[in-house]
Amino acid sequence: MFKKAVEAKSHQRLSGADRKKLRRTVQNRFSLLTDELLDAILPPKVEITVSKFQNRVLVYSIEGGCPMFFDIDGRGNEILPTVFALWEAPEMLPSFMLKGGEVSRYVLGGADLMFPGILIPPEGFPSFSAGEIWSVKVPGNAAPIAVGFTTMSSAEGIKAGLRGKALRIAHYYRDFLWESAEGHYVPNAGFWEDVVMEDPAFLASGSGEEISDASAGQQTSTGNEEDASALETASTSATDAKNGTEEDIVGSMNEVNLGDDVSANEANTEKQNPLSTEEVDALLDQCLLQALHTTLKEKDLPIPGSTLWANHVLPCRPPGITLDIKKSSHKKLSKWLQSKASAGMITVKEDKHKKEIVLISVNRRHPDYSSFKPEKKKSEISESSVASSTAQAQSDKMLEIIEVYKPSIHNSAIFASLGEDKGKLYTASEASDVVFKYIEKENLVKPTNKSMVVLDPILCDALFKGAIKKGSAYPSEIHKKDVGSTFIGRMQPHQVVMRGGCEPVVRKGGIKPVQIMTERRQGNKKVTKVSGIETFLMDPDSFGSELQKKFACSTSVNELPGKKGYEVLIQGGVIKDVARYMVEHYGVPKRYIEVLDKTRK
Repeated sequence: MFKKAVEAKSHQRLSGADRKKLRRTVQNRFSLLTDELLDAILPPKVEITVSKFQNRVLVYSIEGGCPMFFDIDGRGNEILPTVFALWEAPEMLPSFMLKGGEVSRYVLGGADLMFPGILIPPEGFPSFSAGEIWSVKVPGNAAPIAVGFTTMSSAEGIKAGLRGKALRIAHYYRDFLWESAEGHYVPNAGFWEDVVMEDPAFLASGSGEEISDASAGQQTSTGNEEDASALETASTSATDAKNGTEEDIVGSMNEVNLGDDVSANEANTEKQNPLSTEEVDALLDQCLLQALHTTLKEKDLPIPGSTLWANHVLPCRPPGITLDIKKSSHKKLSKWLQSKASAGMITVKEDKHKKEIVLISVNRRHPDYSSFKPEKKKSEISESSVASSTAQAQSDKMLEIIEVYKPSIHNSAIFASLGEDKGKLYTASEASDVVFKYIEKENLVKPTNKSMVVLDPILCDALFKGAIKKGSAYPSEIHKKDVGSTFIGRMQPHQVVMRGGCEPVVRKGGIKPVQIMTERRQGNKKVTKVSGIETFLMDPDSFGSELQKKFACSTSVNELPGKKGYEVLIQGGVIKDVARYMVEHYGVPKRYIEVLDKTRK
């Protein structure tokens, strides 16, 4: 949107009433924004200027010329924060974490965010709907670098195999909106001219441990180009990398260390008794076994050692415990994993190209694995006063649509062989786990290439029977990354529609959209008709009463002849306002709203 220079047509100061209206709009749109943060972004007694650009975008700047919000359509329907506002209140939006600072080069170059560039957190891929506003962050840096709209829901993304475009970027650091600010600045030393890296002060303070854990193996020094290879595979101290030789840098790729834990609720963490070498060794083994039992799936293999550490081992450590492999007897991640391989628990090999250890397979019959009983973690409840109160107030209206799948005649044999219920509905993740359990049970992983799966007759029919043209040969093997999406594509799609206070409803196939139509009656009078809202568990009478108060007009509810369902009639041509109200207050995704204006000639 701001990739190219756009000149403002006019500038004008907002009146007191318009400033209050802007604050109300922002506060209603961003529920995570507290009053204190809103005052920091839009101070009550500071002049606010609105700039109108040639592309119809409105930009709201505080006194001094720093833009804080921009309105895409100029009507308040699609207002977004700038990076300056996000630097003041980074938690006002949910954020995607990039896989590393080097990925930010593409975002700063004007590219949209793709699914392969997103770091999947230990708790799993976040849930979101299409059209939501999300920001983008770099591991080890709390300041967002971009903001945009999601292009599809998380369920659609998983169904697509986490490929394609995830976020349509509307504004990013170093675009022309950022450059147009008087005295534009950067929030920390991690923001460079063409890339954003970890914030040295942020990491040195020990804060943001979760970000550091999730991106372990992605810190880098500001030295030569050889150091940049450490981004993908390991974590290395900036001081060690700067002072060490090339051999030290390469060797440190397999070393992973984590800074001290610092909690806002624990001021005396420095006084913690350090763990002995034997205790660190025992804790490492415990975390590895916990990860092998709970988070690491067969479909994740083979997996680099640094990814295993960052995404599986570290999240399994006990709360409040710092896990530093340098304090163990092994000293390095590679030596620790090789010791487990020597014991027969796992199989590893060294990637000579990347100079990194890779976990190939897990011996789930090993005595240590069989005797270990994984702990069940209690769900952590976040304490956000504004978010929780807003969510509670909207709980009866918020809509959730979950895509689930039912076994079909093509792959029912897979479920039957594992004793799974063929009449049950499975999420994409659950269905993918089923097919990989079958692969593990039948030992179908190719011995010479662990990333390939050999197709036996049952699995081949489940994936390809009826999809291969007559006369064409069936494949004999398939890549692991394609198994899940192909298997799910052969199942019957269903939708589970849920809303607070209502019983969930399962609908087969696609969901019919809500129809909103405006037409003329008796001369120049307009009426807006809404039908199909029962699909989204909305009560027609309550909906009609709300619209009557909202738009100060008369409404009525009529039963549709010969059909199941009701039609809500609203006086006046309020087609866009009704659609916006359904999205904002009932959570109906835009893709499920069909708008038709018959009053236009």
